Amino acid sequence: MNLSKAQETVVTHELGPMLVLAGPGSGKTFVITRRTRYLIEQCGVDPRNILVITFTKAAADEMKERFEQLMGENNYGVNFGTFHAIFFKILKYAYNFNGNNILREEVKYQMMQEIIRKLDYAVEDEKDFIESIISEISLVKGEGIQIDFYYSMNCPENLFQKIYKEYEEKLRQANLVDFDDMMLLCYQLLKEREDILKLWQKKYQYIMVDEAQDSNQMQYAITKMLAGETKHLMLVGDDDQSLYRFRGAKPEILLNFKKDFPNAKKVLLDYNYRSQENIVKGALKVIKNNKKRFEKDIKPTRKGEGEIVISGFQTILEENKSVVTKIQEIYQKGTPYRDIAVLFRTNTQPRALVGLLMAYNIPFRMKDTMPNIYDHWIAKNILAYIRLAMGQRERNLFLEVMNRPKRYIARDSVKEKNVDFNTLRSYYLDKSFMVDRINKLEYDLNLMKSMNPLAAIKYIRNGVGYNSYLEEYAKFRNIKVEELLEVLEELEENSKDFKTYSQWFSFMEQYQENLKEQIQHKNEKDYDSISLMTFHGCKGLEFKNVFIVDANEGITPHRKAVSSTEMEEERRMFYVAMTRAKDNLFLYYIKERYEKKLICSRFIGELLSDSSEIKEQARVEHKTYGMGTVLSLNEKKCTIKFDQLGVPKVLSLEFCIQNQLIKVISEQERNRG
Repeated sequence: MNLSKAQETVVTHELGPMLVLAGPGSGKTFVITRRTRYLIEQCGVDPRNILVITFTKAAADEMKERFEQLMGENNYGVNFGTFHAIFFKILKYAYNFNGNNILREEVKYQMMQEIIRKLDYAVEDEKDFIESIISEISLVKGEGIQIDFYYSMNCPENLFQKIYKEYEEKLRQANLVDFDDMMLLCYQLLKEREDILKLWQKKYQYIMVDEAQDSNQMQYAITKMLAGETKHLMLVGDDDQSLYRFRGAKPEILLNFKKDFPNAKKVLLDYNYRSQENIVKGALKVIKNNKKRFEKDIKPTRKGEGEIVISGFQTILEENKSVVTKIQEIYQKGTPYRDIAVLFRTNTQPRALVGLLMAYNIPFRMKDTMPNIYDHWIAKNILAYIRLAMGQRERNLFLEVMNRPKRYIARDSVKEKNVDFNTLRSYYLDKSFMVDRINKLEYDLNLMKSMNPLAAIKYIRNGVGYNSYLEEYAKFRNIKVEELLEVLEELEENSKDFKTYSQWFSFMEQYQENLKEQIQHKNEKDYDSISLMTFHGCKGLEFKNVFIVDANEGITPHRKAVSSTEMEEERRMFYVAMTRAKDNLFLYYIKERYEKKLICSRFIGELLSDSSEIKEQARVEHKTYGMGTVLSLNEKKCTIKFDQLGVPKVLSLEFCIQNQLIKVISEQERNRG
């Protein structure tokens, strides 16, 4: 493979710091491995003095394998490893650390479970809560934030501080460190012990960091210390692909590199070798709307007939059916399933699509674990109510819902294996208000006995008062009630096709079995299947055909994105998703979800924003929507290409969909006129 001018500049760089902006499909692994060879063969660098840092063990193994293919089986002693592997190595020599000192993930979860129960903080969604707290603790350590000045996003700050301090105490008592502690201990060691720092600076004289936009402040600080006075440090990354702010990663680390190293060279790998011209130009039109980024002129090398197809659908079902139909069409034309991916913003979105894929026998695999809606604690509550309505009286079912909403029924009142309402009333004979509550519960269950699943869910929500319970719980947990209500809305949607409870339960059992079967194929390399994954999960991958589904405001960008910083990260996620496509990109959005109106994502509007031809042919009209101005593209589906100036051109205007919303302009832009 011939080197481009930019690639050659990177590969032949010998001394001093360098920032390499490596966009999607630009060949960053190629230049890292070849620069490593160049340092060894042309500059006489001892390979044992070269350190290549990646973010996952899999990435480190792949980089090492690519280098060995280049050099032969002997890798000459070059150090390939993750940040954590490097930190552990340094601590091992300083403190005699071994594997027994590292906290295992399953032990961390158990530890956190014990702490929460000890503090008597009862949460319904314990698993999600613990995972969120663990993520926050990692963020605090990675950013070097003082715990007393940190405000938690998942619970009251005084509670978070108690959990954090209790967790740290348990680690010390057990003589354990977590991955973030390894980073902090390593930083403190190198800062306080100049002799040890000099030892490792002498060891790692040439450092290259892959995917540098994913590093946090502490990792970057340690890397700078290791680079020492020689400053032979190369960061390879893309500020436009920084997606992990929730764990401390920020594009500012790349953006401020020249401030830390004023003499650093900056090189843009300016060719995309992966995607068709239309996809490259379309993705750049979206990402250029971010303010905090390096300007980039990326040139596509592939000039084929690839398409960006934008389609709107009335409902989720119509969207999913279209995805399935298009997948079948692509497959029948000779493209294997493995060359197709469906991408989504959150891992809960594809649940309805998964059911349809099963129905049509289309094999799939999921990189990210997709939560089973029927395993959600809210779903379990609803199903417990329904099973009790059907006549079951097991104690565990009753305990599940007896105080949801609050009825103040004591656990001591239901000691038997099966609950008897007469016995329960006898327990509260001296409290008529409790008897009234028990009577009301029994009345509700009898009423639901003859309902269909959809009617039962609606009655539980409104007649029984479950919606009110969720509102109280959301306040208690400091989360938005909409997130909880969406689970109920999805359950309602799923239950619509079933006339009886038994039919619905039978479907659930089959669905769960099929889901387990698909999960078994997750790591089988030869299994020909489409890939389902989140925007985060698809990073670093590529497919001939990519579907981005539910491209709607509130989904992508996510409704949680409020600040300009959060919105820019949402746009980077969408950009990463778009640039996974090699040949064809399908952008789908819906007009209605759970009986609520939705509008098209602003990112699709940005993709089409300069197209005077589309505006003219589609009769764009202006109207006000909420906080911004909306341009609506009436009754059209677009297939677009981009000319040499990056202006989108209409290829076809196909079937009619009413009122396709195309662009959302921010309030600030509207005020500027």
